[in-house]
Amino acid sequence: MTLFLLPMWLMAFPAYGAGESEDLEHSVKAAFLYKFASYVEWPANAFPKADAPIAIAVTGSDVIAAELGRLVAGRTAQGRPIVVKRLAPGDPLAGVHILFVGPGDAERLAQWARDAQAHSTLLVTDSRRALERGSTINFVLVDRRVRFEISLDAAEKSSLKLSSRLLAVAQRVHPGAR
Repeated sequence: MTLFLLPMWLMAFPAYGAGESEDLEHSVKAAFLYKFASYVEWPANAFPKADAPIAIAVTGSDVIAAELGRLVAGRTAQGRPIVVKRLAPGDPLAGVHILFVGPGDAERLAQWARDAQAHSTLLVTDSRRALERGSTINFVLVDRRVRFEISLDAAEKSSLKLSSRLLAVAQRVHPGAR
């Protein structure tokens, strides 16, 4: 049922004007980060126990980290609880399933991408040309709406399988190595 609702959920966010754009943009990005957890298949060894939580970490955007923390409180994805962590440069990615690298830490994107591949972490960014630098999902604004683009190559390198439903609603899907 959740897979069916993604396209309708995406349409629920109206275009926004300059006065309310930043707050709404942060809320939409936080909501996407939460929803992405339902559309990714991680390798079996990504979770130490069957009931281990899905860990979403944020670096480079305290605003999105705070909004995401409020949004996921008490919620689950794929039957697992969600936890939100804030990462600083140099913090390990072990145990992190989704990492959002905000504009405040974009200069370290290449390092985060290498770490994400090594730990089967879904790397989500908000930077120009981020897919070229190793991101799996990158937020873009299209007609004042938050959308996202996907790199199948980065997903494959991180041993992640992305749902066809997620691919169907992406603004753009960059092919993989196959």
